[in-house]
Amino acid sequence: MEGSHGLHHITCIAGDPQENLDFYAGVLGLRLVKRSVNQDDPTTYHLFYADREGTPGTDLTFFPWPKLPPHRPGVGQAVEVALAVPEGSLGYWEGRLGPFLRGQGQRYGRPALLLQDPHGLPLALVEAPGPGRPWEGSPVPPAHQVRGLLGARLLVRSLLPSLAVLEGVLGYRRVAEEGDRVLLAQEGSFLEVEALPQGRLGAFGVGGVHHLAFRVRDEAHGLALRQKALHLGLRPTPPIDRFWFRSIYFREPGGVLFELATDGPGFAVDEPLEGLGQRLVLPPWLEANRQRIEAALPPLHLPA
Repeated sequence: MEGSHGLHHITCIAGDPQENLDFYAGVLGLRLVKRSVNQDDPTTYHLFYADREGTPGTDLTFFPWPKLPPHRPGVGQAVEVALAVPEGSLGYWEGRLGPFLRGQGQRYGRPALLLQDPHGLPLALVEAPGPGRPWEGSPVPPAHQVRGLLGARLLVRSLLPSLAVLEGVLGYRRVAEEGDRVLLAQEGSFLEVEALPQGRLGAFGVGGVHHLAFRVRDEAHGLALRQKALHLGLRPTPPIDRFWFRSIYFREPGGVLFELATDGPGFAVDEPLEGLGQRLVLPPWLEANRQRIEAALPPLHLPA
């Protein structure tokens, strides 16, 4: 049976929203494709960064909760996000990243730069193909722009239960194994899963990953994978309308929060492509509360 189609988006927790915007749009050069709110907590923004068109698989999103404590890495968490950049572009990025750079390395057998965002989120820029399309409004030249999500690193207590979900539900396949680490791949995205049997539990906080979302073609595809998750004893939610996509959530056995997200209808369903990210956009069921929501949010200004 068909699995997922790789990563759809990764959602993380930020501190100050303007600092987040300045880094991801101003330094990394991603496009703010949707300026909205957390639908479960409309007192905070939900900021979506992606390629020119908000293509599924390019989207890194943030809930800014500056009053939360810092993220505590540990088991039950995704602890690093990898982004694809064009081959030969790491020299450019090394010169651009300045104080955010933490070193060089390899990810998935490819050259990488390791960095942290202003709120402590570990990132890797990896020379690899990605689905993203260059955006003419980016401060980064097209030849060097981020091309989308490449992968994530997960920490769990036991490999086998998590692998049963990643392989049996999501359709990832093992491509390398070393000790307590397994590397899996699916349609151009990678997941590195490491078992720490005695590791302490992680905790959500500023600078951490909130959840990983995986692409499904449509709601019927998502429901088919939901049924497979049920058969493994998991407790997925019913489909939830997020307006720009439909979502199903569940925790895999290691504790990491997963989402199945449909490819459509997409970010241009409620505003023109050329105007993405310019104004606060709310799903229809929150429009009646717009005045109250806007009053609770700090102003945001796109980097010059």
